[in-house]
Amino acid sequence: MSEFSQSRLEHRIMEAIGQLIVSGAIKNPHLSPFTSVTRVELSPDNASATVFVSAVPDNRIDPSVKALESAKGFIQSRIAAILKTRNTPVLTFRRDDSYREAERVNRLIDEALGR
Repeated sequence: MSEFSQSRLEHRIMEAIGQLIVSGAIKNPHLSPFTSVTRVELSPDNASATVFVSAVPDNRIDPSVKALESAKGFIQSRIAAILKTRNTPVLTFRRDDSYREAERVNRLIDEALGR
């Protein structure tokens, strides 16, 4: 599969999961309504996908990841209906701490520049 097609598929998965969260289709009280999908990484054979999520407030990330993991079957079935591909990737949800790392780097830069 070309890099463009894989990127497009990752984006479609990201949009579909985001829409399921926003619409309230995933019925789990531990899922924060302020959970967002930050990126999706598909394996080269499209058999699996790692979905990175973040949530506000920060202490809601882990419960939200667990809620998404428990709803994995439901989410995969909804994605299968949307994508209409031969195989639907097996989803794995992970917390995304990249924004924390970016804040730390920005703080170090500000300190180095004396701001």
